[in-house]
Amino acid sequence: MSVPGSGDVLDEPAALTLRGISHSYGAVRALVDVDLDVRPHEVVAVVGDNGAGKSTLVGVMSGVLVPDAGEVVVDGRETQLTSPGLARGLGIATVFQDLALCEDLDVVENLFLGQEIRHGPLLDEVAMERDAWRLLAQLAVRVPSVRVPLASLSGGQRQAVAIARALLGEPRVLVLDEPTASLGVTQTAEVLRLIERVRDNGFGVVLVSQNLVDVQAVADRVVVLRRGRLNGEFDADTASYEQIIAAITGVRRDGGAR
Repeated sequence: MSVPGSGDVLDEPAALTLRGISHSYGAVRALVDVDLDVRPHEVVAVVGDNGAGKSTLVGVMSGVLVPDAGEVVVDGRETQLTSPGLARGLGIATVFQDLALCEDLDVVENLFLGQEIRHGPLLDEVAMERDAWRLLAQLAVRVPSVRVPLASLSGGQRQAVAIARALLGEPRVLVLDEPTASLGVTQTAEVLRLIERVRDNGFGVVLVSQNLVDVQAVADRVVVLRRGRLNGEFDADTASYEQIIAAITGVRRDGGAR
């Protein structure tokens, strides 16, 4: 679902470009010559069946995996994402499916875990709490308090905290790995609205998902992986569910395989 004026998005330079990305695990070719562009103000959905290469692609974009071949270009400069820290430093933030949050810590402590604000040798609790409220308000995320333990929040609220934490470093690109996989209907709707707000605030979003209903609700473009290869790219506003399914499964309209 495109934002008003999103036809201009394709005219913007890509914040992240992957060209000819390939990666193997021994004899298994997980990615083969994959191209991907991510621009500001757009949601690019990456879909595919199990084993299509989605997790490997997330690993490459997040710096967890170094591809065997191909180019990674960030803001027009070719680079190598050799670690998650380097990827974050270059403006690529990833929220993995397990969220990597601590349920016994409160919202503020989770947001600033590993990136605490200090005043001299001491933690600046006032500044962190203020910034936590500011960031959550910017994303229209509602929590009863930023001092409640994460364990007391809903699944959708926890996902929102994980996304807010990723945005603290002011990245250009946000990669979301199956953000609604274990959520109910109401919580899923909350996360999808949050993804739209992130996109509308100028970020490029990569949404990795197997849920085509979610994808067609928020994506601007849909990229299909099949057996590690790019098997189609669609405008989310005009592509049909059947077209995307056919690309995922490799079944042509005439019933043959491809």
